[in-house]
Amino acid sequence: MKDVHTAASTGYSRYSGNYEQGRPDYPVALQGWLRDTLGVARGTPVLDLGAGTGKFTRLLSTLAPQLTAVEPVAAMRGQFAAHLPGVPVLDGSAQHIPLADASQQVLVCAQAFHWFASSDALAEMHRVLAPGGRLGLVWNVRDESVDWVARITAIITPYEGDTPRFHNGRWRAAFDGRWFSAPQLTTLPHVHQGSPQAVILERLRSVSFIAALPQAEQDQVMGQLQALIDSHPDLKGREHIAFPYQTQAYVCQRLA
Repeated sequence: MKDVHTAASTGYSRYSGNYEQGRPDYPVALQGWLRDTLGVARGTPVLDLGAGTGKFTRLLSTLAPQLTAVEPVAAMRGQFAAHLPGVPVLDGSAQHIPLADASQQVLVCAQAFHWFASSDALAEMHRVLAPGGRLGLVWNVRDESVDWVARITAIITPYEGDTPRFHNGRWRAAFDGRWFSAPQLTTLPHVHQGSPQAVILERLRSVSFIAALPQAEQDQVMGQLQALIDSHPDLKGREHIAFPYQTQAYVCQRLA
């Protein structure tokens, strides 16, 4: 699939339903950041790039009726259309956005920018944003100061390979001063509440490089996660848990 890493095209095509079920939503408090920092309002043309199944788009749609989504993986677009039939979702990528020059005032990438962090992608985003436009980057980041969350990271990290990841910070290198100002961070607390099956097993099954594994290896990972659930004192026997996150939201200004 052109412009899409193999782990994303394979994993998200196979397990788009798990992505929809297992991924956390976004904190309601993020609406204030969208409105006050990004300037999202009812008349603002907004693009959700790498929109996936539309989890972030749902939050955006409460503020911005003039909303377009772009998503390169067909299975994810299918999930998106089922949940948000009133929002157009287009086949495209960060390097090839099917929108006119200067047609958008705000462009947002939620849980996505690390996949396409390059000067070429930023140049294309610059093209579709109008002068004075703003780029927002949002990630829900696992809070690894909590012991069992850190153990989850230790279980899955050996399978990363060359998969682009937010946590290594390499995405920042794309901001070389040509297209956008340096990202400015706002951090919000967040939790994903539900059963261990939903917020741990289904969430981690939706991670691209886990979803792309052969079934036998994926079963091994799920077995390790289940063993953690069954043995850790903060998880054992619990029917409902709160998975802690930080929502990190960055704003960048389009440079002239």
